[in-house]
Amino acid sequence: QVRVVESGGGSVQPGESLRLSCEASGRILSINSMTWYRRHSGNERELVASILADGGTNYSDSVKGRFTISRDGKTVSLQMNNLTPEDTAVYYCSLDLVEVGRSRRAYWGQGTQVTVSS
Repeated sequence: QVRVVESGGGSVQPGESLRLSCEASGRILSINSMTWYRRHSGNERELVASILADGGTNYSDSVKGRFTISRDGKTVSLQMNNLTPEDTAVYYCSLDLVEVGRSRRAYWGQGTQVTVSS
């Protein structure tokens, strides 16, 4: 059974940095795109950044230049610099992957809280 687990959330002050990680485990044949989403309190989920198997990346305009997504094997990371209160949200990792014996689909982590406040 595939598991996706995020880590690295926490509380910081404006201007500080955090690094989120998301690791998949289980019988995985391949991982295609790896994506970070976030959900602000009461709002819809927002795509933050994604990275393809070939390393191509995509960022939302609100984080471009401040956040960097990277991947290494079954792990995807999100380096978040110069954080602002508007970055406060629950961050979710979604991995588009193929599990042994199953069709390709998205697997989600449980989410990790990021709070930016002075």
